[in-house]
Amino acid sequence: MPQLSKDSITRYPILFYELNMKILDVMQKEAIIDDLKSQTKKGILEEMVAPLANITGRDHKDLVRVLMDRERLGSTGIGGGIGIPHGKIKDLESLVLGFGLSRKGVDFEAIDGEPTHIFFILITPENSTGLHLKLLARISRILKNDHFKERLQNATDRDEIFDIIKEEDEDF
Repeated sequence: MPQLSKDSITRYPILFYELNMKILDVMQKEAIIDDLKSQTKKGILEEMVAPLANITGRDHKDLVRVLMDRERLGSTGIGGGIGIPHGKIKDLESLVLGFGLSRKGVDFEAIDGEPTHIFFILITPENSTGLHLKLLARISRILKNDHFKERLQNATDRDEIFDIIKEEDEDF
């Protein structure tokens, strides 16, 4: 990636932010659930949406509906124990990201047919396609690291998950 000068950063702060966006720039610690209980796709989404509804002030049911509508287009269970449910909602001010860990694993209709344990959930404003795709790509790339996934699965609480994501995100 080419280096940006201080002048470029000052003149194009949005571009700089998009190029260097970190996962924790958009994910609050409160949006991390360290032990998802549900055993169904809809149940997982309902659990994960709860803190996001509080953060955004949006209706819980609306957020679940948007995510379920997206799931009907094709499962966001990408295999390898990972799910990245995502959707867009009208009049949302900014991206919101959450994390969930299912210790037992759940049938999320993943492409490999295996149980899903690690979830990143992303809800974005309707008009944020570029930023939305960049964040999805970053999450997908970071999850290719098997050691990172193993550390997440073995984490004992929200604080440890946050620290693991922070460490990996900074190194990435």
